Amino acid sequence: MTESFAIQVQDLSKYYGPVHAVDGVSFSIVRSATCALLGGNGAGKTTTIAMLLGLLLPTHGQIRILGEEVPRHRQRVLPRMNFSSPYVDLPQRLTVAENLTVYARLYGVRRVRERLATLGRDLDIDAFFQRPYGSLSAGQKTRVALAKALLNEPEILLLDEPTASLDPDTADRMRRILTDYQQQSGATLLLASHNMSEVERLCDQVIMLRAGRVVATGAPRELIHRYGRKDMEEVFLDIARGIQSGEVVE
Repeated sequence: MTESFAIQVQDLSKYYGPVHAVDGVSFSIVRSATCALLGGNGAGKTTTIAMLLGLLLPTHGQIRILGEEVPRHRQRVLPRMNFSSPYVDLPQRLTVAENLTVYARLYGVRRVRERLATLGRDLDIDAFFQRPYGSLSAGQKTRVALAKALLNEPEILLLDEPTASLDPDTADRMRRILTDYQQQSGATLLLASHNMSEVERLCDQVIMLRAGRVVATGAPRELIHRYGRKDMEEVFLDIARGIQSGEVVE
């Protein structure tokens, strides 16, 4: 039933002339799941996420998010979603607090000061709330981006490399925060990551892309077993190199 799915994608494509960035992709993600969208550079991950957000118009295909058709009714679902990427900067001259306050008001967050205080404590960013965003390190910016993404307590959270540029200790803390948030809120998480141990730890479901097409789906343990490998990193390498499950590599 449609109600049981947070995200449904059917025959989704995005063409740039002869280049098929996304080519007939279909998948469904149940509500409250944590799903990884994986693939090498140029596989179509970022383009797919941009279409889910309504930032790009598909060449053809259908997207339904929380039961609503996107991009046609994106205004109904965007307040219930959010997005984080270390590769998308916030205004450089505004302080961290000013940036988060602006986004909190855009999302209609109530009790903005209380929400910022909670996120500042949880993500350990309150110490540099009054610093200009442009003065932060890459790791600090990643944590601020995650704070921005959690401001409106989204039902669907799209994450592009959520722990990029973080040291192992901070990255581990961020994963725990995401896991706790998902468990407490029942939110659906879709993340693109090149960190396969992160995928094994966080995700119930994996969607593997290659050259704009879905080439494998399943739980991490299922894919590891299907490909006869010891972990998701080896599975990722097989798929990125076009090796089919069950093949023996000499």
